[in-house]
Amino acid sequence: MISDKVKNILNEQINKEFYSAYLYLAMSAYFDDMGLYGFANWTKVQAKEEVDHGMIIFDYMIDRDTKVQLKQIDVPDMNFTSPLQVFEKILDHELYVTSSIESIANLSMDECDLATRNFINWYLKEQVEEEKNARDIITSLKLFGDEKASLYLLNDELAKREYHKHEYD
Repeated sequence: MISDKVKNILNEQINKEFYSAYLYLAMSAYFDDMGLYGFANWTKVQAKEEVDHGMIIFDYMIDRDTKVQLKQIDVPDMNFTSPLQVFEKILDHELYVTSSIESIANLSMDECDLATRNFINWYLKEQVEEEKNARDIITSLKLFGDEKASLYLLNDELAKREYHKHEYD
């Protein structure tokens, strides 16, 4: 059985995952406005993955006969100044999400909810990948500086990213 504390933190995480999708969509719109369609694609794919992450928790709670309580999603900050600044925000946001997931892991242990503790391991692994992806793109952007040809090549590379539905395994 899921305790009220774990139920509440899982409901909060659903909200954070859907907020993440909104944030990535705001970033996608920014890149689209700039004509960086590859960057726009990358962030749009990321938004879809964030929805998947929220839905996995949603389904888990339903499977555990636990009440889902959806909350209002905040409007993300849409003031971006450069591709590098956007990806620095992405990294900061993913570090925040990692901290949130770690809080779920810790609370589920404190509450002796081993099923939820086991479930959340998938998210911990996913966050390592999310942080690495952001860091890799930041490294590329810093390496290239203001060189337009390199930005074009990175844009072309990011355009190749395809959405694959995330499922809990």
